[in-house]
Amino acid sequence: MEKLKQQLKSANKWFLATVALAALIVLYVGTGFAMKATDEAAFCGSCHVMNEAVRTYEQSVHASISCNDCHAPHDTIPKMAFKAKAGAKDIYKNTTGNVPDVIHATNETRDIVNDNCLNCHEMTNKNVAMDSKDYCVDCHRHVPHFNKNPIGERKVAGE
Repeated sequence: MEKLKQQLKSANKWFLATVALAALIVLYVGTGFAMKATDEAAFCGSCHVMNEAVRTYEQSVHASISCNDCHAPHDTIPKMAFKAKAGAKDIYKNTTGNVPDVIHATNETRDIVNDNCLNCHEMTNKNVAMDSKDYCVDCHRHVPHFNKNPIGERKVAGE
């Protein structure tokens, strides 16, 4: 009887270990899928307030890169933390209807975007005086999001 109890206990440990491993694999794959899916313009543009930003981005020379190539850190752990924080803030603002007409970047976001500009445009940085302004967007304000079209020329979602 004692031997049977030990065998069941051992079997339970292996079962729990297998379940835990399977859960970790699902969590890992799910996180990777979520990170990729939330990088795309289709996801970013799914909120009404981002419609014009996505439309102008899709017409820019940067349309081949993901939104988060510019707007999020590139290292995995900081990127996950940044996206979780920004996503929670965006959900809260959209749920409460507290979304400003003009969305301004925070200092943290400006720093991230600037670092990403400098990383991708390394050769330009070597050939151009980069000390005239604090941020790339101080001069290149509408890259890749140019001014909104006049309201009469805007398209509605889903066209």
